Formats: sequence, C-alpha cells, structure tokens
Amino acid sequence: MNNPSPIVTASGLSKSVANGAQPLAILQDIGLAVMPGEAVAIVGASGSGKSTLLGLLAGLDVPSSGSVTLAGQELFALDEDGRAALRAKLLGFVFQSFQLLPSLNALENVMLPLELAGVAGAHTAAEAMLRRVGLGERLHHYPKTLSGGEQQRVALARAFVINPQLLMADEPTGNLDAATGADVINLLFELNTERGTTLILVTHDDGLAHRCNRIIRLAGGRVV
Repeated sequence: MNNPSPIVTASGLSKSVANGAQPLAILQDIGLAVMPGEAVAIVGASGSGKSTLLGLLAGLDVPSSGSVTLAGQELFALDEDGRAALRAKLLGFVFQSFQLLPSLNALENVMLPLELAGVAGAHTAAEAMLRRVGLGERLHHYPKTLSGGEQQRVALARAFVINPQLLMADEPTGNLDAATGADVINLLFELNTERGTTLILVTHDDGLAHRCNRIIRLAGGRVV
C-alpha cells in the first residue's frame, strides 16, 4: 500500500513585517507536514505567530520566504485568484469571530460557499447541515438574533457543508463561554470524525490541544 502524501507541507516558511528600521520577524523557518485525517493543534503564547502561520498555510497571507504545498499544489505559485479557487475546493475555515455575513440569514450563510462553487442543491445541503448542528429551528434567523454559540454552529455548518478535505480553525471558542465552547468543540470533533476531514486547530487551550493527534508548539516564531 502506498504511503499517503501529506495534505499540507510547509518548508522554510518565514514572515516578517516592516517595523521602523528593522523588520520584525513573526515566523522563522517553519517546517511541518500534516497527513490526511490527522488532527493537529498549533499552540503557543499570545504573539507567538499561531494565527499568522494558519493564514499562511491557507494562503490568506503571503510569506516573506518559504513555500506551502496544499494537496500537492504549491500555493504561492498561484496568484490570489488561484489560491482562492483552491481554498474554495479544499478548505473549510472557522474563525474566533464567526465571520458570518450579517445581511444573510443562517441558511443563506451556509449556502454561500456552495453557491460560489456552483454546486447544485445548495439549499437542501445547507438545511441538512444546519439540522446536523442543531439549528433546524433557526434557518431563517439573522446572525444578530443568534447567540454566540449558535453563530459558531452556523460557521461550523458553513465550513463543513462543502465536505472539505481540510478544516482550519483559529481559536474557535475564543469568544464563547466555557460551557458553550465545550459544546462547539465536541461538535467540531464529531463532524471532523464523521467526514474524515484533516483538522488544523490554533488554540491557547492545552486541554483542547490534547484532543488532537499531535501538537505543534510555537515560541518566538519558531517550532519548539
């Protein structure tokens, strides 16, 4: 049997930003590989570069040097539109701040990635996904009328509705109280297992990190 290839690899990944006379190094020479089906936590103190690393792995940001390969495709050989098209096909994303569109109701928010990808049956798939996350009674509610936990469930439904190969989550419980956060995380891991998704999770919560197969720890912009 062939060994599977990593779904994500990073090599020599560095990111600096202008800061007066001296550039400020946020990430330095990061190398990692994530295998299909793995759940990997990226942990570290505030300011250690966790969210920056996730943004680079998703191609939402461009590195100062180094490369990222996503499902065999060199991300930064693509232009911005090419990276967006690859993300739309492969990647679900869950943010701390939910990132729902306020002018769309729950159902429309979840339908959006399917519609952008030209998938038939978006309404049916989105409704089924919202029922799966326990929001069958909230399909036509707008984000401002939903609690934080409900908004994050909508965000999970939106992330998983495209059946992504890879899910990236950036502090997904950061804006939720402990009990609500625990419910959302249990749901995230359930969906991840059900759908065989690869998970890369940024968190400052060690308990949450230890639910993953593997932990990558950052300090001072480097893997330690």
